[in-house]
Amino acid sequence: MPQYDKADVERRMKGAVEALKSDLQGLRTGRANASLLDPVVVEVYGSMTPLNQVASVSVPEPRMLSVQVWDKSNMTAVEKGIAHANLGLNPIIDGQTLRLPIPDLTQERRKELAKLAGQYAEKAKIAIRNVRRDAMESLKTDEKKKEISEDDRKRSEEQVQKLTDQFVKETDEAAAKKEQEIMTQ
Repeated sequence: MPQYDKADVERRMKGAVEALKSDLQGLRTGRANASLLDPVVVEVYGSMTPLNQVASVSVPEPRMLSVQVWDKSNMTAVEKGIAHANLGLNPIIDGQTLRLPIPDLTQERRKELAKLAGQYAEKAKIAIRNVRRDAMESLKTDEKKKEISEDDRKRSEEQVQKLTDQFVKETDEAAAKKEQEIMTQ
């Protein structure tokens, strides 16, 4: 039974690109986006809980987030969780709602965020290349075991390289788009 599985290689490479896109979503561009608060965890009832399990987040205006806390007794915990998330947001308590005005980004902060987007992209590319390396090793092992011919190995290696190129290109495009978005908001 050959070790190489093209569908698995493609799935793992696609996973790296999806993880990158998810990471990039969390980068603040100066516009309010509910996913900005995805990494926030709050301490409620003695355990760390994702914000989206104790409150709902909405975007009432382009530069404002609104966090509706379901249990009023959790207000200070939610406020503390947002402050500890290091997002540069200062919550304003308004009854059972927290309002989060999105401040303008300084040019320096924009450059930092763009650089961070590049680092995320590089991590994704490394993950994609690791998948390629694993696939190439599997193909060589399959050939040594006489489960595939040398021609099959070479053809499959070309397929793996094409997939690698495709996903690296997708990674570069996603990072470039995010960097553009950060620098022009």
